[in-house]
Amino acid sequence: MPDHDETPRPADTRGEHAVPAPSAGTPDDAAPSFSAQFRAAVQNAGIARVAPGEAPSGRALLGAVGGVRGLAESVLPGFAFLVVYAVTKELVPSVVIPVLVGLVFVVVRLAQRQSLTMSFAGIAGVVVSAALALFTGRAETNFIPGIVINAVWLVGLLVTLAVRWPLIGIVVGFLLPPNDDGSHVDWRADPAKRRVLTVATWIWVGLFAVRLAVEVPLYLTAQVELLAAVKLVLGVPLYAAVLWVTWLLVRTVFVRREDTAAV
Repeated sequence: MPDHDETPRPADTRGEHAVPAPSAGTPDDAAPSFSAQFRAAVQNAGIARVAPGEAPSGRALLGAVGGVRGLAESVLPGFAFLVVYAVTKELVPSVVIPVLVGLVFVVVRLAQRQSLTMSFAGIAGVVVSAALALFTGRAETNFIPGIVINAVWLVGLLVTLAVRWPLIGIVVGFLLPPNDDGSHVDWRADPAKRRVLTVATWIWVGLFAVRLAVEVPLYLTAQVELLAAVKLVLGVPLYAAVLWVTWLLVRTVFVRREDTAAV
């Protein structure tokens, strides 16, 4: 469920009296555990903005899908492909212009000294798609990476459901403070939470299943323009809708500490 993180990073203002960082080779310099790395990844992702127990808001949802710039970076390359191909029916400009659009976003972020992680991830996907299309000489091949990514997500989600560790439960667990023992899986002991998080995970399964059910036949029949248009509709808009529903579901069983303290 990939997105963009627009959160500004605060500058280091500790001053001359700050405690120096541990030198290399000390125990504190050891590599973080997988659990710590996963938690950091979840908290840095856009989905972390829709914190469990918080009241849903359009502003937070916009942040979760990357903000205005993140939306532009996600939508404009695909929109450029659709427009150029519809007008020219030429493969080369249709796949090259989206790459140039993606590069513009990278340059802008570089000039503003912002994080390039998501921009590079986005441009990498556009470049790979363009390279495949140019290599095969078929415009529809441009959509193979997206179809493969959706299939991988679908299989991954189904695996987590099969082993009774629904992925949304894992993600939500790492967005909450850890237990006294440092774990993030207390939701598994609560039937109501486990049921809601399982349903939420099935909803995400539905998202990827719908994308594949619609896009694969269009790809196989080489309906390039329709495939490009459908991909835009089933991209950020559907992702945002599913994220909103997930947020509402999770809120039914997770309450903020301030709310419980006020009772």
